[in-house]
Amino acid sequence: MLEWMVWTAPTALVFTGLALLLVVMAVWARISPPVARRGFLRIETDRGDRLYIGLISAAVVLAGWIAITDLSMWLALGCALLVAVVIGIWG
Repeated sequence: MLEWMVWTAPTALVFTGLALLLVVMAVWARISPPVARRGFLRIETDRGDRLYIGLISAAVVLAGWIAITDLSMWLALGCALLVAVVIGIWG
């Protein structure tokens, strides 16, 4: 199905997960409109802003991990998810 894009299964799963995450956030925003608040980021953000900042921060952690160390990418994924969750909850 995705052979024309030369995607691997993990790549397809990541983008499918991102699409699903956006759909869930849109439904959640429809049910309960987001409210801006100020967290440790020192700027007013709503949950959509924190999601975006968290995803970008996770990507930076993963790219930095690749550049700096040869340790397992599973550990990098754990660190990136932790950064995204911390920003999402307390950011």
